[in-house]
Amino acid sequence: MAEISVELAANDPFYEDMAIKFADHFFWIAHAMNQTGPEGMWDEEDGFYYDVLRRPDGSAQRLKVRSMVGLLPLCATTVIEPWQREWVPRAVEIMFERLRRMPELIDSIHATGPGHFGYGERGILALVNENRLRRILTRMLDENEFLSPYGLRALSKYHDEHPYVVNVEGQEYRVNYLPAESDTGMFGGNSNWREPIWMPVNTLLIRALLQFYLYYGDKFKIECPTGSGKLMNLFEVAREIANRLERIFLRDKSGRRPVYGGTEKFQTDPQWKDYLLFFEYFHGDNRAGLGASHQTGWTGVIAKLIELFGRMEGQHILEAGRAGVFAKEQNEEVERAAF
Repeated sequence: MAEISVELAANDPFYEDMAIKFADHFFWIAHAMNQTGPEGMWDEEDGFYYDVLRRPDGSAQRLKVRSMVGLLPLCATTVIEPWQREWVPRAVEIMFERLRRMPELIDSIHATGPGHFGYGERGILALVNENRLRRILTRMLDENEFLSPYGLRALSKYHDEHPYVVNVEGQEYRVNYLPAESDTGMFGGNSNWREPIWMPVNTLLIRALLQFYLYYGDKFKIECPTGSGKLMNLFEVAREIANRLERIFLRDKSGRRPVYGGTEKFQTDPQWKDYLLFFEYFHGDNRAGLGASHQTGWTGVIAKLIELFGRMEGQHILEAGRAGVFAKEQNEEVERAAF
C-alpha cells in the first residue's frame, strides 16, 4: 500500500499523506514483531520468527514451529529509488524523524536513510536487518528444512523427526511435518497451509529477494543451498527458487510431470498429458498437485516467473531498477535495439 501511495503521489500530492500513514503502520508493526522478549516474534537464539501465543492472563509464549511465519517477514521490504524520494519529500523527512524518535526500532529494522543508501543510491524499508536476513536465509535455503527440489516448503522438514508439542491448559497440541493434506481440522481441514509448497508465498519471497538485490547488488552473497559452499547473489537465489518451482510442471528424466504424481491418465494419455493444470498447492516431497486444480489466480503466476527470469539477467534488473523490471514495452524496445 505504501508503494501504491508513492506512485499515486507523483500525480496527486494528496496521496503523500497516505504514504506517511503506511510508513507509520510499518514502524509500529516492526516494533511489535521485532521485540526479543517473550512478547516479540523474533527469537535471537534461533535466528527466526515464531508465532506468539497470548494467554488470557496477559502472558505470552513463543510457539517454536519453523513455518512460513518465520519467512514472511522478509516480504515486508521495499526499495526506494532516488526519484521516488523526490516525489514525496515530506514523507521522507517525516519518516526519518520518526526513526530518530524511535532508536529502539533502528537496531532491528534494516538501516536506511543518508549514509545507508545501497546500489544506485537506493534506500530500503525492510522489517529485517542484514544480520537477521542472513540468519533467516540460512534456514530457508537449507534442503533439510525449507528448500525442496521444487520450491520452498511451508513448514520445515526438521519437524518430520522433531514434532513440535505444546501443552495449553492441560491439552497437548502437536505439529508434525505433513507434506500433503492436513490430518487435523486445526488449519482448515483438507487445506493445509503449513507443510506443502504454495505458489503465492514462494512468489512473495522471490519478490522480496529481488528487492534486496536491488539494494545490495552483488555485495550480498549467501550459500545456496546452505552447506553447499556455492555462493549466490540474491538475484541468483531468486532464480534458483523459480527454476525449482518450474520443475513441478516439466517432464523429468523418465518423461513424467511431477505435478501429476501417480495419476496415470494425466501422465500418459495423449489427450491429457500436455494440458497442464494449476493446482492449489503441491506435495512437499513428491510435488504432486493437490487441492483445487484450477488455481490460475495464484499458481498461474509461474508463467510470469518463467517470463521474468527467461528474459532478464541480474545486471539488467540492477541497472533498470523498479521502473524497468516489469516494463515490458521498454524491455522489448531494448531487445529490438540489440538486433
